Amino acid sequence: MKFISYRANGEETYGVYLEEEKTVWNLQTLEASVSGERTLPDTLLEAIAAGEELVICAQKWLRTAEEKEKKEAAVSAEEVEWLAPIPRPSKNIMCIGKNYRDHAIEMGGEESIPSNLMVFTKAPTAVIAANELIPAYTELTEALDYEGELAVIIGRRGKGISKEAALDYIFGYTIINDVTARDIQKRHKQFFLGKSLDGTCPMGPWIVSKDEVQDPHQLNIETKVNGDIRQQSNTAHFIFPIDDIIATLSKGMTLEPGDIIATGTPAGVGQGMNPPGLLKSGDVVEIKIEQIGTLTNKVQ
Repeated sequence: MKFISYRANGEETYGVYLEEEKTVWNLQTLEASVSGERTLPDTLLEAIAAGEELVICAQKWLRTAEEKEKKEAAVSAEEVEWLAPIPRPSKNIMCIGKNYRDHAIEMGGEESIPSNLMVFTKAPTAVIAANELIPAYTELTEALDYEGELAVIIGRRGKGISKEAALDYIFGYTIINDVTARDIQKRHKQFFLGKSLDGTCPMGPWIVSKDEVQDPHQLNIETKVNGDIRQQSNTAHFIFPIDDIIATLSKGMTLEPGDIIATGTPAGVGQGMNPPGLLKSGDVVEIKIEQIGTLTNKVQ
C-alpha cells in the first residue's frame, strides 16, 4: 500500500493512495465508516507504530468500503495538497555515506571505500514534499548537489537487533533526495551543516509498505536532472545491505517507529562529474526507484 500525508480543508491528515484510481482514502474516516469507531492517531508518524497491523487493517477497511460502496473517505488526489509522508520526523534522518563502491571512488578514490558503516544525519527541518521547491541558496552555496536514495522507514521499536531479524523491523520504503551543499560540507569538515539546509531533503511521494517490495536489495535506481540520466544503479550494489545497516545502528541505539534511514547514493552525483554538474535555479531533479515510484522536485 502507498501511505501518504496530505492537507485538505486546511488540516493535515493521512491516508492510502490508490494509484490506478488516482484516489486518496482518509484512513481515519475510512476506519470510522467501516468499523463505527475511530482509534487511529492523528498523524502517519504515530500510526506507523502499529506496523503490519496498520497495513492489514487498511486493506480490510478498503475492501469493505468498496464492497459496500462507502465512498465518504475517498477524494481525488488532485484535490489535496501532498506533504512529505512524514512531514516532520521526530529525529534527525540517519544517512549512510559511500554505500556504493562506485560513488565512494568518484568522491575520493579506492582508498575512500569504507570498511565500516559511515553515518551522518540531516535535520528534520530539511524535509519537503515531492514537487515542492528546493531552495537554491545562492547566497550560501555555489555547490548544491543531488543524491538519489532509497530510504527505509522503521516500524518497530528495537535495540540490539540481529541481522536475521532486521528486515522485520521495517514498515516500508520511500525515496529521498539528499541535497548537499558540497562547499559548506568541505569548509566545516563535517556533513551536518551542508546536509541540513531547510528544504534540502525532498521525500516521498509516499511510503510503500514493505509487503509490496519483493527484495529491497534488487531495485533499480535512477536520477535525472532536466531529463538527463545522471545516476543509474541497483541496490544490489550496496556495500552494506539494509540488514547490516539496521543491526549496526541498533547496537547501542534504540530505533523507533518512524525513524528514517537513507541507504546511500550511487555514482553520478554532480560533484563527481568533470566538469561538475551541480544544481542551479530552474533545474528539475527526478529520482525513480523500482517498485517505489518517482520523486520530482525543482530548484528555485
